[in-house]
Amino acid sequence: MAVAALSTSRLTKDYGGGHGLFDLDLVIHPQQVFGYLGPNGAGKTTTIRCVMGMIRPTSGSAHVFGIDCMRDAVEVKKRVGYLPGDIPQFGGMTGKEIVAYFGRMRGGVDPKRVSGLCDRFDLDLGRRFREYSSGNKQKLGIVLAFMHAPDLLILDEPTSGLDPLNQQEFYRLLREERDSGATVFLSFADGSDIPEKAMRRAEGVTDVNVDDRIVTCTVHGSFAPLLDALHGAEVTNLVSREPSLEEMFLEYYRERSELPLLP
Repeated sequence: MAVAALSTSRLTKDYGGGHGLFDLDLVIHPQQVFGYLGPNGAGKTTTIRCVMGMIRPTSGSAHVFGIDCMRDAVEVKKRVGYLPGDIPQFGGMTGKEIVAYFGRMRGGVDPKRVSGLCDRFDLDLGRRFREYSSGNKQKLGIVLAFMHAPDLLILDEPTSGLDPLNQQEFYRLLREERDSGATVFLSFADGSDIPEKAMRRAEGVTDVNVDDRIVTCTVHGSFAPLLDALHGAEVTNLVSREPSLEEMFLEYYRERSELPLLP
């Protein structure tokens, strides 16, 4: 029998107070597409970070193609294409510089594969990361995860921030990779957890709060980044109101109190 692409045995990460991941037994076979679903706080990202060797479990084990994820984390990363739920911030680096940096870490990647992925998602690598929209940042994360043709793809909320057309293109790419022999592990939130994370990354959006399936936030400036973040989410009602005079005063006072005192 072929070795499992990803397996865990009683994998546990106990943060205390009943929070964390407990006794996860999981087997994913080669070329399987596996969906990992759950609400915010269910342990999805904790599972992925344990598998990627980013945090150590309290107990239990995880293996990728028979490789111990704790003892041989570097070897695991060579076999995996990883897309985190929150794309790291690369500041003033261009997309091309970021791709080159990660390409060197992997011992080199095929430039034709990189350019092909960028063409599929209409991603301009000549722009600086800080200039990218949330959707383009997500596209860059997809390129970084797929560019070395990994045996296992671990993708944490991969369609967050993508418009419907790019979501369809992403799923076409997934099918192609599976048909070429790759295994796919997809983590998705349910309920309002999907727009919440996208909204937290949107420019000018602050004070994001989720209560059951109702999401509230404060928008500074244009609504365009917020609407972009809500692409693909099921929105049944959207209510906007201007802040009251009291709220404006309190916000002004708060900002003034955070300014450093002059000597």
